[in-house]
Amino acid sequence: MDDPTLSVLALLGLAALAAGFVDAVVGGGGLIQLPAVLIGLPSATPLQVLATNKLASICGTTVSSATYYRKVRPDPKTFGPLMLLAFAGSAAGALVAAQIPKDAFDPIVLVALVVVGAYVLFRPAVGDATVLRFAGHRHTAAAMATGLAVGFYDGALGPGTGSFFVFTLVGLLGYNFLEASAKARLANWATNAAALCVFIPHGAVLWKVGLVMGAANLVGGYVGARTAVRRGTRFVRVFFIVVVSAFIVRIGGDVIGWWG
Repeated sequence: MDDPTLSVLALLGLAALAAGFVDAVVGGGGLIQLPAVLIGLPSATPLQVLATNKLASICGTTVSSATYYRKVRPDPKTFGPLMLLAFAGSAAGALVAAQIPKDAFDPIVLVALVVVGAYVLFRPAVGDATVLRFAGHRHTAAAMATGLAVGFYDGALGPGTGSFFVFTLVGLLGYNFLEASAKARLANWATNAAALCVFIPHGAVLWKVGLVMGAANLVGGYVGARTAVRRGTRFVRVFFIVVVSAFIVRIGGDVIGWWG
């Protein structure tokens, strides 16, 4: 494909900056970044778009994961198995990414986001404090199942992955929003790394675009993670509802043809 112009690179960088911030706070930055790559690089193949998006994303998740780890100190007994199974699920999803029709995902993601948003909105106490639903091996098994399922989705397509991680860690495992966001960043780093392990040997990454976007995503991820840690659980919860609502409008518009 042709090299993008400087103006296109600048716009992709701005999209990656915003995506990095959103992703660091509540996840779902791919719903900003992936459409931007599709629009900015119309001649790229679907695999190139997915691979380049992953390269940009891992830059942001690296810095936001490190920030959360230093400030929140999540429990390795949970995030270790979560990351391991997320890596395996994402690698499996990436292997089948080229065979999955992308149009089939929009309705599925839309329904999932509506359920997620409604659950958090109408249960105002959820995620305010950590009240674990399971203990011992059951807790570890729930974390591993979460990593495998959400990881597979991320490898196959990806947008909204961080939000699904956050919601599952809050709704299923019982973490507060801040702790869930910390563990979600670590798991999302693992899914991005796994997908790149598949995409890079296939030569699918557009390195120039990916590194420019990655630098912007890194800045957004750093600012987003520090903002979430400073403002706390209530800020993350409100931000989560706002972001999920915006994604519902955008994807819903795609499904019913509002955006052409």
